[in-house]
Amino acid sequence: MKKILLLTLGILSLSLSAQTLEARPLPDPLYGVTIDRTDKLSKILDSLRRLSKRPTTRIVFDEFVAAREYQDAASAIFNVSYVMGELLDSFYVNKYSVADYEKRAQEYTSLLKDKVDLWEVGNEVNGEWLGATADVVAKVTRAAKVVKQSGGRTAMTLYYNPNCYEKPANEMFTWAEANINAELKGLLDYVLVSYYEDDCNGYVPNWQQVFDRLSKLFPGKKLGIGECGTTKKSKKKALVQRYYSMKVTTPNFIRGNFWWYFWQDMVPYRNSLWATLNETIRNN
Repeated sequence: MKKILLLTLGILSLSLSAQTLEARPLPDPLYGVTIDRTDKLSKILDSLRRLSKRPTTRIVFDEFVAAREYQDAASAIFNVSYVMGELLDSFYVNKYSVADYEKRAQEYTSLLKDKVDLWEVGNEVNGEWLGATADVVAKVTRAAKVVKQSGGRTAMTLYYNPNCYEKPANEMFTWAEANINAELKGLLDYVLVSYYEDDCNGYVPNWQQVFDRLSKLFPGKKLGIGECGTTKKSKKKALVQRYYSMKVTTPNFIRGNFWWYFWQDMVPYRNSLWATLNETIRNN
């Protein structure tokens, strides 16, 4: 009888553990914001929880910082928001070897997998500054495998650079078509696009055309804006309104946007730009 009871309890425990580790559903659309620092955490939480729709907060995990340093912040943010963890900003990818990038993915997913809903395994992957293309693809592929093995969701962010690339081979579609192989495609759940108009001579893309083309390149993947923003105060309000009200009819388009300057622009929440974001997502 005792053996049967212990066996029953063991099965129940495993069942509960599986339920605990099961990822919570993500909404569609995503109302994304980015924080590149976690100090003033109470004010960050206040700004997030007061938004009219539950946001998805993209936490930028800093280079050469241990995952344990983000435990408290990720846990607190997880309670008021969905969470996307950016494994490493593109600027620092070339500072890590392929093996070290994989180790970073293992460290972060092992410690934070229950507090991160979506893992950005590669950021602005076609940027000229990330290093050798073969290494970039290997890093993203290995990180995606680590996330998948832990039961997580993956996102990869491309860098949109129409007529503003340094090398033609790094133009977003050219690079993706040449380098994102079937294995890596199969490991991705979301394919996102980083775009800063200030970096591309103020060019305003036809996003319908961009995402229609991406959907053919990445069939079945969820698509959206993974990063945007501006440092120019005179442009911030209009840009927030335009991006967070964007109408794109491409199947699987989930918006996102992930305004890079949320911490700088909208924390604490008592300011006009936070109000602009709140009103825009309320009405869209």
